[in-house]
Amino acid sequence: MKPQTSTTEVIELCLLIGRIMLQNGAETYRVEDTMTRIAASYGKEEAQSFVTPTGIVFSLSQVEPSKLVRVSDRTTNLSHVTIANNISRKITAGDLDIQAAHEQLTKLDQAGVKFSMPTQIAAASLASGFFAIMFQGHWSDFLPACISGGVGFIALLAFHRFFEIKFFAEFLASLIIGALAFTLLSFGLGSEADKVIIGSVMPLVPGLLITNAVRDLMAGHLVSGLSKGAEAFLTAFAIGGGVAIAFSIF
Repeated sequence: MKPQTSTTEVIELCLLIGRIMLQNGAETYRVEDTMTRIAASYGKEEAQSFVTPTGIVFSLSQVEPSKLVRVSDRTTNLSHVTIANNISRKITAGDLDIQAAHEQLTKLDQAGVKFSMPTQIAAASLASGFFAIMFQGHWSDFLPACISGGVGFIALLAFHRFFEIKFFAEFLASLIIGALAFTLLSFGLGSEADKVIIGSVMPLVPGLLITNAVRDLMAGHLVSGLSKGAEAFLTAFAIGGGVAIAFSIF
């Protein structure tokens, strides 16, 4: 039996864990389920939550006011989602009181990314090279794919800081990847431009977003599923547009 907690504490805890999960790539239905389960573990069986990719509306009952949390920045960090899930299980099992849970979630929220920027760039670079091989490229395409993918990922991170519209950053990054791939091939590095470019743009492809869109649609969350699907489509269109311009130039 959990100790008596105030309504405000429960609402703040649910909104905090919901925002952390949503910001780091969790599915909409998972966020709603986690919030309502935590509220139910504190005796709030009538809790209702409405989650979209850009915001969370949560209320414990019909007689109590609802609270809204705006979510503007979203990324992919499944490690944070896993840790938040583990904390929610401890809460519902009664192994973690609300103050300790709030402290752990606050630390998790402030922790930032787990891997350093050079590590992310190196991972994107190596992944680009192996993607080129996976798509039937030659080993001679491995190095130019690594170079193009790494430079493109650096460009994506840099453009994200200067442009609020992330699709523009993805468009420019894919354009740089295409131009660099053709430039490297002109110097004799690589043999197939299409394999090098395909491998290099793979770190930019919104794979998790597409997966979450399908899972949300299958779970009946039509608003979130369609909005995530539209975002994934625009991202894919931006990547394809940048590559197409590179092909038209070279």
